[in-house]
Amino acid sequence: MVSQEQRRRQLAREKFLRQQQRRTEARRKSRTRNAVIASVLGVVVIGSVGLYTTDAFKGDDGKKNASADVSPSASATSKVPDPCAKPAEGKVKSETWKKEPAMTIDKSATYTMKLDTTCGAIDIALKTSAAPHTVNSFSFLAGKGYFDHTKCHRLTDTGIYVLQCGDPTGTGTGGPGYTIPDENLKDSSLKGNVYPAGTVAMANTGQAHTGGSQFFLVYQDSQLPPNYTPFGTVSKAGMTVLKKIAAAGAAPADPTTGNTAPNATVVIDKATVTKS
Repeated sequence: MVSQEQRRRQLAREKFLRQQQRRTEARRKSRTRNAVIASVLGVVVIGSVGLYTTDAFKGDDGKKNASADVSPSASATSKVPDPCAKPAEGKVKSETWKKEPAMTIDKSATYTMKLDTTCGAIDIALKTSAAPHTVNSFSFLAGKGYFDHTKCHRLTDTGIYVLQCGDPTGTGTGGPGYTIPDENLKDSSLKGNVYPAGTVAMANTGQAHTGGSQFFLVYQDSQLPPNYTPFGTVSKAGMTVLKKIAAAGAAPADPTTGNTAPNATVVIDKATVTKS
């Protein structure tokens, strides 16, 4: 017959084992989630940490990549029909700047950004008052034609669900030569460490205040720490375009860059920021 003391010890052991099991599972999930985040956002950490704070992007290799012709062969590894059109003729600009542009936008006004892509137009309502440095930077870069003819170089469909764009080199390591501060990290839309579908946010190197020109568009709710400046919201019509791109899937990871490029040929033919 089992005594009360033996029974108490048995229950204690069982409780301990359950706790250990839960902790082990939590650690496993955390490692998986962190691995996904590290491989996806950070402006790709492969060779990119510190990139925006040095002149590495100004090297000959960077310039060669930045001025390459846009080619529809971006979807060569596609296993499904490419849902997007042929890119407009033109070359990516390679210009960079030493410091963040002076503030020229009206912080109290309404601004929108339109991405005319090979897959359709993506309209974005910008959060000007909440992220003025970010919106001002995008207004400046779009005005310089910085995003025109650039490929969206990464699509993720596991763990988090984003399309990443804004790198003239198409490698995940490019930037405008300057960085901007993090902003709006306590946005009311970010609840429970979730960036909701339709969010447009800045990519960075994993360190604070290292955003440059790369940004990502969330096409499905994604679990992420609030470390990436949310500065815009995609329109309903724009979400239809994003989901079309996502439905085509992603290519296997590039062994050199680690990028999982979209199977669709996603090129920004023209980016414009407009005050309304």
